[in-house]
Amino acid sequence: MKINWGTSIILAFIGFISFILYFVIKMNINQNYQHDLVTEDYYKKELAFQDEINAEENSKTLTNDITIKKKDEGLVISFPKDKNYNDIKGTIFLYRPSNKKLDIKIPISLSNSTFVIKDQELLDGRWNITVDWKYQGISYLFKKSITY
Repeated sequence: MKINWGTSIILAFIGFISFILYFVIKMNINQNYQHDLVTEDYYKKELAFQDEINAEENSKTLTNDITIKKKDEGLVISFPKDKNYNDIKGTIFLYRPSNKKLDIKIPISLSNSTFVIKDQELLDGRWNITVDWKYQGISYLFKKSITY
């Protein structure tokens, strides 16, 4: 049986399409290849974006902003010393871009103007830190990306 050029082209197309479909199905079924959204409530978060912009603008008006330093005991987050630390409320969110299972959300409770995240809780690599805090009813937002 002879195969002419038309049959060869059709067989090549069928082979190529089969090859592509194999990898598409493999990527969708295999749990090692996760393709989740960055956040679960993407649209809900987008609606509150103006509040986030206002909080960032409030942070720019501070004379002393939050500082983050890596020390032996862990990650030290220092709040402005001119603010009473007892009145500071909010959350610290550590987002790990490579694995959402490592994300950490910690409520802020201060006994002095610094907050320490223990070294055992953080793995080496990139972290996006968001500190969303309120002082006397005014919202502030601090964002920073670090490599730990």
